Amino acid sequence: MFGINKRLITILFGLLALAFAVGAILLFTPQAGQQARGKPVLWVNGKAVYELDLLRLQGNDPLYAANPQGLLKTLVDTHFLEQVILTEALKQDAARVRVGSAEVRKEVDRIREQFGLKDKKAYEQFLNQVGYTDAQLRGEVKTQLQIQKRLEQIRSGAKPTPEEVRLYFETHRDTYKGEDRVKARQIVVDDKKLAEELLAKAKAGEDFAALAKAHSKVGAEQGGALGAAPGESTPKPVTKVVFPEKVAEAVFALKGPGLVGPLEAGGRYYLVRVEEYLPAKTPSFEEVKDRVEKDAQEAKGNGALEAYLEELRKNAQVRFAEGIAYTYKNPPVASVNGKEILLAQVLQPVFSNQQTAALIQQGLGELAVQFFLPQTLESLIDRELLAEAAKKSGQPFIGSKDDVAQAYLFYQTRELSATEEEARKFYAENPALFTVPASAEVVGATFAAEAKAKAFREAALRGGDLQALAKAQGGSVTEYGTVNPNQLPAVLDRLVFKVKETFPQGPLGEVSEVVKLEDGTFAVLLIKNRKPETLKPYAQVMEEAKAGVIGRKRQQAAQALIQKLRQEAKVENRLSQVLAELTPKTEEKPKEEAPKEAPAKP
Repeated sequence: MFGINKRLITILFGLLALAFAVGAILLFTPQAGQQARGKPVLWVNGKAVYELDLLRLQGNDPLYAANPQGLLKTLVDTHFLEQVILTEALKQDAARVRVGSAEVRKEVDRIREQFGLKDKKAYEQFLNQVGYTDAQLRGEVKTQLQIQKRLEQIRSGAKPTPEEVRLYFETHRDTYKGEDRVKARQIVVDDKKLAEELLAKAKAGEDFAALAKAHSKVGAEQGGALGAAPGESTPKPVTKVVFPEKVAEAVFALKGPGLVGPLEAGGRYYLVRVEEYLPAKTPSFEEVKDRVEKDAQEAKGNGALEAYLEELRKNAQVRFAEGIAYTYKNPPVASVNGKEILLAQVLQPVFSNQQTAALIQQGLGELAVQFFLPQTLESLIDRELLAEAAKKSGQPFIGSKDDVAQAYLFYQTRELSATEEEARKFYAENPALFTVPASAEVVGATFAAEAKAKAFREAALRGGDLQALAKAQGGSVTEYGTVNPNQLPAVLDRLVFKVKETFPQGPLGEVSEVVKLEDGTFAVLLIKNRKPETLKPYAQVMEEAKAGVIGRKRQQAAQALIQKLRQEAKVENRLSQVLAELTPKTEEKPKEEAPKEAPAKP
């Protein structure tokens, strides 16, 4: 319901986040005279923001690229000006932070290196192009460094208590759950026939470690023992990452001791003897205490930063000039137990969503507003209710409001579990979650003429160098790699996954028939390692099924809890009314009177 926000600054004030990006220094207006910067548009705590300041920022805002009109223009303006106000207030608050000239010089040198401006002439041309002097650039760099330091002060100054750290662990246990591991030995060889001979010997009871020592191309000195240090020969627990993907899948599918292989991966053949399977477990608090303390520090820092920015904006004194080209409207759109949610607070997550920006640029801004604004406001109301309940609970939750709401939901549903019967039912009802999709390794050859494609197909069935065969007919080759259904163009996807029969087999793999593509060209596919869709056995995914049951129960319990909180709270949602009031009224043309009927002639 509420995602943990890993880009807090971006969500809270998008323009400031741009200032931290490489080259975003170009967005800021040089400290030129007032005349060169136009008229003041607004004042933040008595300091003016000028026309050119806003025009430069607006020119880099994708929301304005589609030239929004009407209600959408009002909403975009309000969102934009809110970010400008907060950014200016933050600049003013950070101005007292000390930044030395050496720090500024180091950052300017980094910018010059990033833009390839090492020599003086190139640097001067760059400054001239963007309308800066060296002093102005250094002044803006100093401002950015002050802001960064101020934000870090807020973050680092928030220290979690032992109680907060412990609760953070309890509400984020899944984060610290380890991975499945195995103790195993492997034999890696280059020859398939040798791999099959070694498999037969291993099955006959020959010592696997001795076979690995005599034949393996990898880890022979350790007798194939995975995880063993040089000079050791005892396997240590390892995760999937030590194996090629295909091998790892087969090894961990055993869920216990056993022999796997030979499997081909990367041109080599793998034999693996699993000695012990170690399922993932959630560690104790003491085992991961250092990591939890670090994560809790970051969470509390984010919460402190969120509160700091909200307070900074709340206390900012803002005045707008008359007759400006922007419309600023920020009324309350909802209240939760008397606490107001302002329009700008809803616009921030909506307009920070890339999907919204894309819809606006496609001319579908009104649709985005109708869909995303109500949905987002409802989520903010739920978040407010949960954060309030978390505070009343007396438990020391920490983090941003999103973090606290999510942690509170987890805390309230932490005792949920899944029975074997429930897990099996979930497995049966949700086969798509446990299905390995069909796959195949695909190479395509494309030709301008059908005759050329047919000639290539005949040659490919006999074998040879693929690139040379395609080139001989004036074609081009595309390596698609290993693909699943719906990852290829529609015509090719049908050939690989929808046509049930296989194609003739040649030295280069299956060779498809010639097909005509939408662009009028003709293609032939070469297909290897075609695998059908398979449902994983329940024993292999039992823990995943149980997790699915718990997740579904948790979602249902969360919805029930939110509904209970809504019933007990005083919630008012005025969004529809506010949007109606902000929508420009179209002037109705006066109705034309119908012509009077002429009197009848006597």
